[in-house]
Amino acid sequence: MAATPSNMMPLGTIAPDFKLFDTISAEQKNLSSLKGEKGTVVMFICNHCPYVIHIKEQLCDIAQKYALQGINTIAISANDIANYPQDAPDKMQALMAEWGNPFAAYCYDATQDVAKAYLAACTPDLYLFDQDLSCVYRGRLDAATPKNNVPLTGEDLRTALDALLAGKPVIKEQMPSIGCNIKWK
Repeated sequence: MAATPSNMMPLGTIAPDFKLFDTISAEQKNLSSLKGEKGTVVMFICNHCPYVIHIKEQLCDIAQKYALQGINTIAISANDIANYPQDAPDKMQALMAEWGNPFAAYCYDATQDVAKAYLAACTPDLYLFDQDLSCVYRGRLDAATPKNNVPLTGEDLRTALDALLAGKPVIKEQMPSIGCNIKWK
């Protein structure tokens, strides 16, 4: 498992629009139909990544808790399913059912164009956009990784979410996420 850092989209970037197949609803969804009233988390994940599996409880908890406060979480997988069939849409749908469907959507980016538009590099790669879809946070969930024995808290993302909801500035010093590289075609 090679550790790849995120590319750190410039703050203030407007979330690139998309229309993707949502494996939870089995429908095409776009950003405007999925965005939250007060903010939107967009995250690039995949089924098999040990970094994602390591933080899944926090991802699910955050998505469910903050959905009640007007922030939707959209998960996207952009991995090459020809070489990584465990990340195929039917397996994505099964995984979300196992996890209790915590996200507004788990979309499949078959062309990988959406991942490229977001400058995504790894799984997990996390972005927080305000109500106007302007990037206010991008980076890691917290300092925990599968091998470092740091407690999993979700602190970095939770702090950014709480600041956004309180109408306060989100801290400018943000650390990149670390994870498996996106499996490009």
